[in-house]
Amino acid sequence: MRENIAMTGVFINYRTGDGEKTAALIDQELTRRFGREHIFRASKSIAPGQSYPEALLTTLRRSSLLLAVIGPDWTSFQSRLHDPEDWVRREIVEAFTCEVPVVPVLDGRKTDRLGKADLPPELERLADLQSIRFDTHETETGIRRIGDLVAEMVPGLHDLAESDRPSLEPGTVANSIGDVGGTAVQSRDFTGDVGTVVKGSRGPVHTGNGHIYQNSRHVSGDRHISGNGMTYFEGDNHGNIQHRFGEPDRREDESR
Repeated sequence: MRENIAMTGVFINYRTGDGEKTAALIDQELTRRFGREHIFRASKSIAPGQSYPEALLTTLRRSSLLLAVIGPDWTSFQSRLHDPEDWVRREIVEAFTCEVPVVPVLDGRKTDRLGKADLPPELERLADLQSIRFDTHETETGIRRIGDLVAEMVPGLHDLAESDRPSLEPGTVANSIGDVGGTAVQSRDFTGDVGTVVKGSRGPVHTGNGHIYQNSRHVSGDRHISGNGMTYFEGDNHGNIQHRFGEPDRREDESR
């Protein structure tokens, strides 16, 4: 039975020389989403001088999920899989013993599902577990699917990617396209107040009342501009300029 201790997250099990690159990619994405302290991968997480067996087994027993990365040559290591001291085998067997959920991750399109005939008796259970395939030709999609699976299977993990998004009060607008240079257009309907923040501008920038002078073209007075369409200024302009938004005048349309 599992010890009644706090769970630490996800344990990534992999074979060096067969799936280690995919294991590193999975580690990178899960660390980004859930935090470094919740994702364990031996080559990254065990500090120099730390007891290797103790770190592996202690962390595994506190984990909520084990991802077993299965590469195309995984079952070719028959001698290792049948060796009780093989750490890939030991980690999976320990997960079964401690009732840690195990998900096989099939690395690449050429990796077949495991068959019981290819496994030692202690690992035959792997062949019965539903797997998830990581397509190396669609890395971004595959990594995101694994992250979503982890979020679903380990609800206690706090998704940092979600928490980084600003919370919105009713009637406010957020910009989802990030920092841009030049002209930016964000589509779809919006409601509420829209504010403008200007950073690192070159040349005149004006967001209120007053005067604007640029290239000897002179615009002065108050300007209140709102509505559909465009407004152009050419040459000198003095006095008030008003452009009203709202519903378009439909009298002309209705007369057609």
